[in-house]
Amino acid sequence: MADVVDANTRSRMMAGIRGKNTTPEVRLRKALHRAGFRFRLHGAKLPGKPDIVLAKHRAAIFVHGCFWHRHAGCRNSSVPKSNADFWEAKFARNVERDAANIEALVSSGWRVCIVWECAIRQRGEQAVSTEVAGWIIGTQENVRVIPADP
Repeated sequence: MADVVDANTRSRMMAGIRGKNTTPEVRLRKALHRAGFRFRLHGAKLPGKPDIVLAKHRAAIFVHGCFWHRHAGCRNSSVPKSNADFWEAKFARNVERDAANIEALVSSGWRVCIVWECAIRQRGEQAVSTEVAGWIIGTQENVRVIPADP
């Protein structure tokens, strides 16, 4: 099946997708800040450059887009019809890189939380930030995934 837009338009659209300061990420950051958490952004010295870094708690938070990071079972993680082989390979690399980054963080003593964009969209940033806050201060769980359904 052919793309609904021409190649130049698609290229321009894809180039405009941000990797930092996405809407779900900013919404979660604001909610965590209102809850009293202070953090650093995009930890360049940590594997995967986590979106939110709480050094005091040795916690790293990634806000993953469902499309790019392949949220299993999510309707937002579809595969484009055109150039499907390219996209499948790209998505596989993204998933492998994510797993390697999480493993590197955990092995160096960090705890990791993955927040899916659909969770923020469906549940709201306040509900998600409350769950994340509970994880930050209340548990020693090494890896936590925040799903769309509580």
